[in-house]
Amino acid sequence: MREQVDLVLRGMVLTMDAAASVYEDGAVAVRGDTIAAVGAAEEIESRYEAAEVISYDRQVIMPGLVNAHTHVPMTLMRGLNDDLRLDVWLGYLMPVEREFVTPEFVRLGTRLACAEMIRSGVTTFADMYYFESAIAEATEEVGMRALLGQTILIFPAPDAADYEEGLILCRRFIEKWNGHPLIQPAVAPHAWYTATPELLRACADLARSYDVPLHTHIAETAFEVDNCKRDNNMPVVPWNARHGILETKLLAAHCVHLDRGEMYDLKKAGAGVAHCPSSNLKLASGLARVGDMLSMGLNVGVGTDGPASNNDLDMFAELHLAALLAKTVSNDPTVLPARQALELATSRGAKAVHLDHLTGSLEPGKRADLITVNMDTIHNWPHFRSNEDAVYSRLVYATKSTDVRDVMVNGRWLMRDRELLTIDEEQVKAEAAEMAVRIDRFVNERESSPYNKLVILAGLQRQESYEIQVKARLEDDAAILSGLQSPEIEITKESIYRQYDSYFFFDGRDPDADRLRYREDEFIDKHGEVFQARARLTLLGESRLEEYPNAVMLSRSRYLAPAAQSLRFYREYFDPAREVEVHKERRRWRIVYRETDFAVNLDTVKRPALEGYFLEIKSRTWSRTDAERKANLIAELLEHFQVAPEQILREEYPQLVADDTLL
Repeated sequence: MREQVDLVLRGMVLTMDAAASVYEDGAVAVRGDTIAAVGAAEEIESRYEAAEVISYDRQVIMPGLVNAHTHVPMTLMRGLNDDLRLDVWLGYLMPVEREFVTPEFVRLGTRLACAEMIRSGVTTFADMYYFESAIAEATEEVGMRALLGQTILIFPAPDAADYEEGLILCRRFIEKWNGHPLIQPAVAPHAWYTATPELLRACADLARSYDVPLHTHIAETAFEVDNCKRDNNMPVVPWNARHGILETKLLAAHCVHLDRGEMYDLKKAGAGVAHCPSSNLKLASGLARVGDMLSMGLNVGVGTDGPASNNDLDMFAELHLAALLAKTVSNDPTVLPARQALELATSRGAKAVHLDHLTGSLEPGKRADLITVNMDTIHNWPHFRSNEDAVYSRLVYATKSTDVRDVMVNGRWLMRDRELLTIDEEQVKAEAAEMAVRIDRFVNERESSPYNKLVILAGLQRQESYEIQVKARLEDDAAILSGLQSPEIEITKESIYRQYDSYFFFDGRDPDADRLRYREDEFIDKHGEVFQARARLTLLGESRLEEYPNAVMLSRSRYLAPAAQSLRFYREYFDPAREVEVHKERRRWRIVYRETDFAVNLDTVKRPALEGYFLEIKSRTWSRTDAERKANLIAELLEHFQVAPEQILREEYPQLVADDTLL
C-alpha cells in the first residue's frame, strides 16, 4: 500500500544535496510543510499516492534561493541617492530613516521586497534593520522564511534611543519569535565601528543565552579596516573575537578585506559569510576573495545587500556576478565553477545563515522550500547532456530571475505560473508610490540645507557625538594643575593648541545642521612654536541634553569634512543666518580616572576676551547607565579639582560669547 502525501512534483530535480544528486526524470513528494521523499519519478510514484500530481515539462525543480544578507525595508529608498561613497550615502539616508522609519514603513518595505524576492526565486533571506518584529509580522503574512536581526547601535536609532533600549528590544523580539516555523530571530550589532566593546559583549552574550544567530557587518571597506588597526591595534576579525562575537552562530556580511588568518578564524568559529558582489562594486568597497574562503572551507553565501545600495533583490543576477568576479579576482577561470556558485545561493548559503537543517536542499525531512525554473526560454537553448554540470551552467550563466515560474515555502505556494498568491502587488506598488512622494517632498525641502551643500563641496565622515560632559568657569588654573598630579589620575597624553573657531548658525533650517563650525587648529610644541596646523569643517546637528546633578549627557550628529577653502569662501557659500567667532588657547590632557577615560580641557578665550579659565571634562558614552556612572565620576573629579557647583556652566562657547559677536 502506498503512503499518502499531499503533493508530488515531477520533472528534472536538482537536489543540491551533499552528493549533488540530479534526477532527469525525478519527483519530489511533499507532506504538509515537509519533503517526504526525493528521487526518480518511477520510484516516488510507486511508493507514494498524492492528492495532487504536477508535471513540469522543460522546467527544473530545485531548492529556493537563499539571500544571505539584505535590509528589506530599504526597498522604499531604492534609487534615492546613488553613485556616492558609503559614508556619504549613509549620511544621506540616515535623516530619511529618522523621519520615516516606523513599524508601518518597514511592513510596507518588507511586502515590496518579498514580492520582488519571490519573483526571483528567493525563499529565505537574512535581514538586518529596525523594528524587526514588524518585519517578522509582514514576512510571516507573506509566507517567506527569514533570519531577522534586530539592529543594535551605539547611537539613537529609529526604534531605540540608545543601545540599552536596543538590547531590550532585541531580547523581546527573540522571546516573541524564537521557535517560529518561518522566522528565526537574531541579534544584529551593526558593526564594530558603531559599537563599543561593552555593546559587542552584550550582543554576544544575548545571542549565546538564547542560542540564536548573530548578524553583523565585518571588513566591508578598506577604510573600516584601517580605522580598526589604528584605533584597536588589530584587524576587524580579531577585534570582534576579543569581544565574544566569534563565539556565536555568526553571520558576517561582506568580509571584503580579510587576510587569510582572519578567514581561518571565521572558519574555526563555524561562521557564515555573506558575499554581496553588486553592492561591493557599486559602493567601490572592493572585491572579496571568495575563492580563498571556499578553499579554506568557509560557508559562504550570496546576498544582495539592501535594495538601496544594489539596487535590486535579484539573486540569479547576484550569483552570476559572484561566479564571474571570483574568477577575475583570482585570475583563474576554474575558481567558483557553476555548480559551486549555485551552492552559494542554496545549500551552502543555508549553512552560512545557520538554517541548513531546514532549507537549502531538497532532502527528506527538510522543509518544502522549492522553486521551478523554466528552461525553455530562448536564452537557455540548446541543452547539452554530455557534461553532467551543464544544467548548473545554464542556471548560473544564462537563467534570468523572470524564468522562475512557481515558488513554495514551507509547503505553501507563494507563486504559481508567475502569479503572486500572498501579496497584492498592485496595492503594494501604489502604497510605495505614495511613500516616495512623501520622501521626495522631505528631500526637496532639505536640498538647500547646509548638509547637502557640504556633501557637494567635500567628502564627509559621519560621527554620532554622544558624550557626558561638564563645563565650569574658574578664576585661575592652580587647582587644576595641582589636581592633575594626583596619583589617582593617570595622564596618557598632553597637548597644547590654539583654536580659531567660526560658528555659522542656520536657525532651525535642518535638524542635522544646527550649526557649522569652521576650525583652524595650531598645534604648539614645548618651545611654544607651531609644529602642525589643520583646518576642518564640523556640521553639528541639534543637541539633545539629559541632565545629571553635575553634568549633562549631550547627544548630536556630527559630520566632519576637510576645509580646503578660506573662511571667507565658506561664509559666502553657506550664507548663515548669523555667525559667532571664538578664538581660544587650549591645554588638553587625556586621563584615566578609576579605569575610565576622560578628556580634560583648560581653555582661555582670547576673542572675544573673557576673564578667567574654562574647564571642560568629558567622556564618550553610549548608554544611560554608562552616562550615569561617568557623571558620578565627573562629580568626583570636580571635587578633586576644587570646583564649586556655582562655577558650573550649561552654555557652550557660542552662547557664552554671543552677545559680543552676534551679527
